[in-house]
Amino acid sequence: MPTLKIDEKEVTVPPGTTLIRAAKELGIEIPYYCWHPGLSVAGNCRMCLVEVDKMPKPQISCHIQCQDGMVVRTQSETVKKLREHVLEFLLVNHPLDCPVCDQAGECGLQDYYMKHGLYDSRLNENKVKKGQKAVPIGPTVMLDNERCILCSRCVRFTDEISKSHEFGIFNRGDHSEIGLYPGEELNNKYSGNVVDICPVGALTDRDFRFKCRVWYLKKTESICPGCARGCNITIETSHDRPTGVENERVMRLKPRFNDEVNDWWICDSGRYGYHSIDQNRILTPLVREGTAAAKESNWKDALKQACVSFQNLMAQNKEQIAILLSPMMTNEEIYLAHKLFVETLQLSRVLLLGVHPNGDQDDLLIRSDKHPNRMGAEWLGLIEGKEVTQKLVSEIEKGLIQGLFLFGQDIVSQFQSERLNGALNQMRLSLFIGSNYNQTVSSARMILPGASYAEKDGTFTNFEGRVQRIRKALFPLGESRSELEIIQSFAAQLGLDLPSQTSEDIFLELAGSVPKFRGMTYDTIGHEGVRPA
Repeated sequence: MPTLKIDEKEVTVPPGTTLIRAAKELGIEIPYYCWHPGLSVAGNCRMCLVEVDKMPKPQISCHIQCQDGMVVRTQSETVKKLREHVLEFLLVNHPLDCPVCDQAGECGLQDYYMKHGLYDSRLNENKVKKGQKAVPIGPTVMLDNERCILCSRCVRFTDEISKSHEFGIFNRGDHSEIGLYPGEELNNKYSGNVVDICPVGALTDRDFRFKCRVWYLKKTESICPGCARGCNITIETSHDRPTGVENERVMRLKPRFNDEVNDWWICDSGRYGYHSIDQNRILTPLVREGTAAAKESNWKDALKQACVSFQNLMAQNKEQIAILLSPMMTNEEIYLAHKLFVETLQLSRVLLLGVHPNGDQDDLLIRSDKHPNRMGAEWLGLIEGKEVTQKLVSEIEKGLIQGLFLFGQDIVSQFQSERLNGALNQMRLSLFIGSNYNQTVSSARMILPGASYAEKDGTFTNFEGRVQRIRKALFPLGESRSELEIIQSFAAQLGLDLPSQTSEDIFLELAGSVPKFRGMTYDTIGHEGVRPA
């Protein structure tokens, strides 16, 4: 393994490691634009030039591999001058519109100019306009060619990662421009990633454009609930505006690097699925009498009414009661529900039901299973059985089930049954617990507003068995509560000894009793997740 010195600091790295990566291991920042750790090396921006002893000219650190005995200087006067000149060249025709640029605050050109720029330019400031400005190139992305520095990251991403090949560099010399091939549109399943990797304001997100300045954003680490992959994300929220159904609190979702799960990427379905956090939400408990419209209630009265009906059914025949849990629930919620309904109340019809049908899948990230925690539910003893579920649905349609708890599942939409729709309305107790309106909400006798994944703490287990944390980014909207709180409140109303605990306390309890989770804690899960020992 080669050992070398970078700015008088010694480091030993694996063979094939480039200088820019070795410098990162030492905490030495070498500026760059075209290089990206997830893409091939282009070496065209020249911003990462360094001096290497015994080499006659400065070298691009993104391409040169470390050799034993190398001596590298990243802060010499020559290197500093070169960076100034590269930036001066990049800004020759770059518009000075930072105050109105949507990339302001997270722009590589802006940041590096403040650190390395030649503030007294030698060139004429009469800029030549290049290309079209702010042109939609697909449903999610806007292109501003005036701001492009030709780093070619977007070209390499669509060639190497999405393999959709929409982008190219056209013309020559100072007429070169990024653009789409004739007849193409940027509309692949991962198109939003080109915005993430664009170092300047050339590619911007149409969904986020001019919505919020980035310095007002609060970032919370979480997990995408869109499929069983469990991509690592940050939920970026703004608290400088009033909250409510008409006012979004979540500004955007961004991928968070995890080389064991999703690398630097996320699919567009996961990226733009955040709108359900603030839209079409159930805000208060609702109670329906017969076929009349549901009326707003409060938690105290709704829980009391639900418990009275539940206790009456338990006293008569508890085989008429069914609980349908969801692989959209966290490990902690499933564990507590199992503890209450199976271990304490001894109910036999506690089943797992997936809400969404299987969908598309690819070789990059997207999984056909659109549930973030099916593996966790299986580890906790709940496996979805289609035949058992179909049998239960048939019993519901025939009126044999008189008490039904639905945790988030839109069972009416899934089975497309008018008889099921009517049966829910005629039950003595049909209770829906969830965050968003759907067809089942229109049929259930009672609705309790649940928190979204962005409004609670907990863990999901992805399809590979990696346990990962979701973190509370927002206070629950309206009067909604997490399923943990709802289960604990329901148990308290029944007079059962099920103490109120935090999600972390419950996880420690399940880790002590469920073999697959043994030895895990929130601390050991950390930022990247953990798999069973």
